[in-house]
Amino acid sequence: MATLDQSIPGVKNIIAVASGKGGVGKSTTAVNLALALAAEGARVGILDADIYGPSQPHMLGIGQQHPQVIGEQGQQKMVPIRAHGIQSISMGYLVTEQTPMLWRGPMATGALQQLLVQTAWDDVDYLVVDMPPGTGDIQITLAQKVPVTGAVIVTTPQDIALLDAKKGIEMFRKVNVPVLGVVENMAIHVCSHCGHEEHIFGEGGGARIARDYNTRVLGSLPLDLSIRVQADSGKPSVVADPESAISQRYRDIARKLIAAVAQQREQDSGLPDIEITDD
Repeated sequence: MATLDQSIPGVKNIIAVASGKGGVGKSTTAVNLALALAAEGARVGILDADIYGPSQPHMLGIGQQHPQVIGEQGQQKMVPIRAHGIQSISMGYLVTEQTPMLWRGPMATGALQQLLVQTAWDDVDYLVVDMPPGTGDIQITLAQKVPVTGAVIVTTPQDIALLDAKKGIEMFRKVNVPVLGVVENMAIHVCSHCGHEEHIFGEGGGARIARDYNTRVLGSLPLDLSIRVQADSGKPSVVADPESAISQRYRDIARKLIAAVAQQREQDSGLPDIEITDD
């Protein structure tokens, strides 16, 4: 974890959920992971850092609400909007769905910094940051401006997605952000009629990339219609059907992430191991 400009008041751990390319289900994974962490008893926030294409307001069923602004002039902050037990902030709350974000890089990174430091987070254990795809200005700004605890890389098993996921891992390493693990999305398809299982996008890609980069597979998720339908309806899988097999997969990923964060915190503390003997 890098030494950076400033911590975020009210936030203990910042988890960047990223992918090397679009279309791998990163935002759906991010919101279900945030909800799964909350289901495990944590206080959770989610920051939609995809400035150009924010999707969390829709996935959380919030729509066009605007955050309340508190504080005196010059020290004002936005109160995160709560949904399904988690706190959230997004550029989508500040513009309409029809507003195109015709911004160059510096404007987008400035907007991200405002969302990060001008939000009144309320004692959050984990702030899940839904990153835009790629390895550009937003990713570098996040890594440089705030102490990111670690990153979770979302990929599908297909070769082209894995190539881009590797670039994402390398980018985080260059800016000294630990990669806490890989989530393999759309790993298998189960036919809803006959139950036949098929690895449509390939098999074992998540395990290979985790092995190559000395990290771990936090979990694999199926290509399942319900995940898309529930997210589109504003009630992602973890809250729409908490007892389902898919929700339990997200909960298992959340538990492994909690353990990975604790392990990373131990390493960052630099405390020596103390061995007690009877001698």
